[in-house]
Amino acid sequence: MFNSAEEFLGGYRVQVATLPEFPQIGEKSQILFRVGDSDFNEVDHFTMGIRFFYNDQQIDAISPEYHKGGHYEVDYVWKNPGNHIVKVDLYDMDGNPGILTYSFNMSTQSPFGYIFIIAITIGAITLGVVVSYIYLPKLLQFKTKS
Repeated sequence: MFNSAEEFLGGYRVQVATLPEFPQIGEKSQILFRVGDSDFNEVDHFTMGIRFFYNDQQIDAISPEYHKGGHYEVDYVWKNPGNHIVKVDLYDMDGNPGILTYSFNMSTQSPFGYIFIIAITIGAITLGVVVSYIYLPKLLQFKTKS
């Protein structure tokens, strides 16, 4: 997935992904988190806070919350197109006081993204039509002679 990443720090691994893969501006999307230890096992519980940065300015935050299990999902509405830095703070892991901060790069879909995808699709279709126009008559003519 494009908007997914993982980072190891302080003996813990945090994975993050968005659903949909390319969040749309102004539409609700989900951010999925998974917290595990260095042996790739999910933790039993964790306390996590999340901070959102855009152009080096903090634009939003989710206060630290206690979660049972190794998964956490949050609904979020992205307001700005482009790249965001999402900082995930884990608090007091394994009884040790302190904060572990993980940084992730997340992107949102802008209208330009649709134009790019449509242009690539049109180019692929055009290539298919041109190749078919050139080689299909030759292939059909060869089969009729046989």
